[in-house]
Amino acid sequence: MNDKVILRIVTGVSIFVFLVVLILQSKVITLFPAGAAVPSWVFFLPRLNAIINGTCSVLLIVSLLQIRNRNIRTHKILNIITFVLSSLFLVSYIIFHATGIQTTYGGAGAIRYVYYFILITHIILAAVVLPLVLLSFYSGLQMNVIRHRKLVRWSFPIWLYVTVTGVLVYLMISPYYTF
Repeated sequence: MNDKVILRIVTGVSIFVFLVVLILQSKVITLFPAGAAVPSWVFFLPRLNAIINGTCSVLLIVSLLQIRNRNIRTHKILNIITFVLSSLFLVSYIIFHATGIQTTYGGAGAIRYVYYFILITHIILAAVVLPLVLLSFYSGLQMNVIRHRKLVRWSFPIWLYVTVTGVLVYLMISPYYTF
């Protein structure tokens, strides 16, 4: 495939994922009608998502260390694992939010502003990082090192921020879960 086709695929996937998440956040579509029982395993998904995000944070840092040590094979393997885990996170996130379960932060005072700052930057950067990660991933797999490096200068710190703040958001909101 040529770069134009890849760019179109990445754009299409990014827009599709963004729209799905936007629709689910607006609660327009839910998997379960009002009053229907939600399977108990669904309530574990936020914790699972935090575990996945934390794992991805560690893997991203180790991957950076591996490439700095010129261990390309391990760097690739770690990035593939991180990519797969992030994909599983996205599926889990979509399933949880498609249930219509409401979660509300209950903190007060200055910490409330900290929480919403972290949450809002997390959400915005999560939307921005998807196409960057996909393009970085593609360039890396194609061994287009120059393009990969240019993209990773942006995608790596944003992706790392998103994974770390995903854990922070979970830790801050989980005491206020009502399920």
